[in-house]
Amino acid sequence: MSLFSVFDIAGTGMNAQSVRLNTTSSNLANANSASSSLGETYRARHPVFTQMLNAFDFDSPSAGVRVLGIVESQKPLRSEYKPGHPMANEEGYVFMPNVNVVEEMADMISASRAYQTNVEVMSTTKEMLMRTLAIGQ
Repeated sequence: MSLFSVFDIAGTGMNAQSVRLNTTSSNLANANSASSSLGETYRARHPVFTQMLNAFDFDSPSAGVRVLGIVESQKPLRSEYKPGHPMANEEGYVFMPNVNVVEEMADMISASRAYQTNVEVMSTTKEMLMRTLAIGQ
């Protein structure tokens, strides 16, 4: 593994955290959206990651993290009795998303810090390469 592959690895990490931030922001944006039926109610989404590691092929950039997809949360939806609400069903219930705002904010902070860590890895690697080139001068 060369020092240049660190850029590929950190880049895949930045991409993964970017997807995580986007899904978290989507969850937060829809946290208070109401619906009159279970089928139409927004469900929290979360990305699924996997590792990429090909220890036998040193020529291909195959190390890092890959986004497998985005899945909907299986937590139960909230139902609130609000008969005067415009989205209330016949029984007076409004269905709310299964988004926990506190968990989503913690996830956003975690993703933001992980993204920043990958940026720091790239910056440090760049500095190491520049100092290595300076040795030959």
